[in-house]
Amino acid sequence: MSVTERPLTDEALDTLFRQARTPQHWSDRPVTHETVRSLYDLLKLGPTSGNCSPARFVFLETPGSKARLESALSPGNVEKCREAPLVVVVCHDPLFFEHLPRLNTEAGLRDWFAADVGLSEETAFRNGTLQGAYLIMAARALGLAAAPMSGFDAYAVEDGLLADTGWRANFLVALGYPAEQAPGPRAPRLAFDEACLTL
Repeated sequence: MSVTERPLTDEALDTLFRQARTPQHWSDRPVTHETVRSLYDLLKLGPTSGNCSPARFVFLETPGSKARLESALSPGNVEKCREAPLVVVVCHDPLFFEHLPRLNTEAGLRDWFAADVGLSEETAFRNGTLQGAYLIMAARALGLAAAPMSGFDAYAVEDGLLADTGWRANFLVALGYPAEQAPGPRAPRLAFDEACLTL
């Protein structure tokens, strides 16, 4: 039986989904650079279309680097980002296709995307968002908690943090170890029949 045919244990499913919560408060325990590297080494293995891998990640670890983000945040997110041990700006690279000759052996793929700005931007945004979700799941797998956020001025973040890269900001994720407290009740989710069709 292959790895993909073996379901995860209930304990693993609890960690990734059933018992995981978005934290309201964080412990003082730092997130080490080794953990950040392990986090990326996991999330990069998640599938993207054509192995295009357009996501880019900016890890804000110090109070000074997080302070550079504050003017771009909506008021409700300022303290959330200030308190979190680590804030990640999930981005995508509009020129992701420049790496395709190394990431995908299909001939002409780089030129196909380079010739169609609309297609390349749609592909970068969609797959970069997907990789941002892998970041959250990889964080949970490593014992971290994750708090994804919108509520920021993407253009201001790009001007203030990403100008030298050309990357586009998508969303933010606060990461860290949650403070010791009983999790509150989970917010409701839609039932299968409300959210799914089987055709």
